[in-house]
Amino acid sequence: MTRMKALFSALGVLAGAGLAGLTTAHAAAPGLPASIEKSGTLRICSAVNLPPMEFMNAETRPVGLDIDLGDAIASHLGVKPEWINMPFAGLIPALLASHCDIIMSQLFIKPGRLKVIDEIPYMISHEAVLVKRGKGAVPSLESLSGKKVATVTGTTATVLLKAANKELAGARKKPIDIVMFPENTQALQQLQFGQVAAYGVAYETARYYIHKAPGQFALGGPPYYKIATGIGIRKNEAVLHKAVSSALADMMKNGSYAAIFRKWNLGIDMLKPG
Repeated sequence: MTRMKALFSALGVLAGAGLAGLTTAHAAAPGLPASIEKSGTLRICSAVNLPPMEFMNAETRPVGLDIDLGDAIASHLGVKPEWINMPFAGLIPALLASHCDIIMSQLFIKPGRLKVIDEIPYMISHEAVLVKRGKGAVPSLESLSGKKVATVTGTTATVLLKAANKELAGARKKPIDIVMFPENTQALQQLQFGQVAAYGVAYETARYYIHKAPGQFALGGPPYYKIATGIGIRKNEAVLHKAVSSALADMMKNGSYAAIFRKWNLGIDMLKPG
């Protein structure tokens, strides 16, 4: 686990630096870029298939923690939100191509991403392994050696599984057979039908699936990883960065931020003030 511990340590330092930056957002509400002022709309890219963060309800309307938070930020800025749904792997390319103004889709803050975009921290996310109930514990990712494991392309679960394979190669053990899918629903179906032994996914989503299908799924173990999660924004958008940071800081002060996390039973993921 040496490489993975180094990765966790580096990302922990990065998360700390990001959270410190958020607390310095000034109280006065700043202006918005001219294009957003003119349109009266904040365009938000999201992969709307990751419950409870973002997903479609029975009326095919986007709902979830990120949706509530994005709507609240837009309202705070005096504009309307426009949610643009797309696969997770396409989020950053869409942002860079100016197809949207920000990303809200449980986007982990990672060094590679910060080379191309900025991220405003708004929560702490956790990773877990989802299995079919009664199929046994998963004490570590390396214990999945030689087994098929589903994940979604471009996610941190994929990165962590690949890092585990490097450890397994060094120990001359069979690699994990990582099966990647464009969306979470497809990965979950593979677990449900017994085509894979486990599903590497965000802890928040794993909890949601367990709650929605009692007796069918279980956690392979406790969350094994945590990381700061941010709102994606282009690097040349200083005005918008300041506005969104200020809105988020105000929401943390007036209690609306905490209310959204309590609504979705994710108080464990809230940023701590200070």
